[in-house]
Amino acid sequence: MRGLLVGRMQPVHQGHLQVIKRILEEVDEVIICVGSAQLSHTIKDPFTAGERVMMLTKALSENGIPASKYYIIPIQDIACNSVWVAHLKMLTPPFEKVYTGNPLVQRLFIEDHYQVTVPPLYYRDTFSGTEVRKRMLEEEEWQALVPPSVKEVIIEIGGVERIKHLSKKEVSEK
Repeated sequence: MRGLLVGRMQPVHQGHLQVIKRILEEVDEVIICVGSAQLSHTIKDPFTAGERVMMLTKALSENGIPASKYYIIPIQDIACNSVWVAHLKMLTPPFEKVYTGNPLVQRLFIEDHYQVTVPPLYYRDTFSGTEVRKRMLEEEEWQALVPPSVKEVIIEIGGVERIKHLSKKEVSEK
């Protein structure tokens, strides 16, 4: 059986990794959809789809999850919810089960007759992209919230500096 997980992964953190491991206890393969693939370079979505794919690939590898167990597919948003599931199905291998905590995504797949499961969240107050990005901005400890390989990717691409730069207020010229 193949399952599908949709998430923005901004950035990939320990919670994502735990959810993927749990999903792989229930299915043979997981399709990981990197959602909102067209977004980057904002406070909420600082990383590109390519950077997020790199983070996921390295984190799964460093945790001993064989590449034969997953597919990573960037998915761009479309402005019409009623055709979003068809759009996603066109871009992914076939799947039987959907894992998502997003109520809109749940509803869209339920209406398309999929089995939808809310994945168990792993210390959600600590392990969330919002918390990781907040800590980066406030110069607090964020590295422990992400797998070591993800920390390396964020450092390699200047991710902390990017978020800090993007958070600056525009300076008006006088």
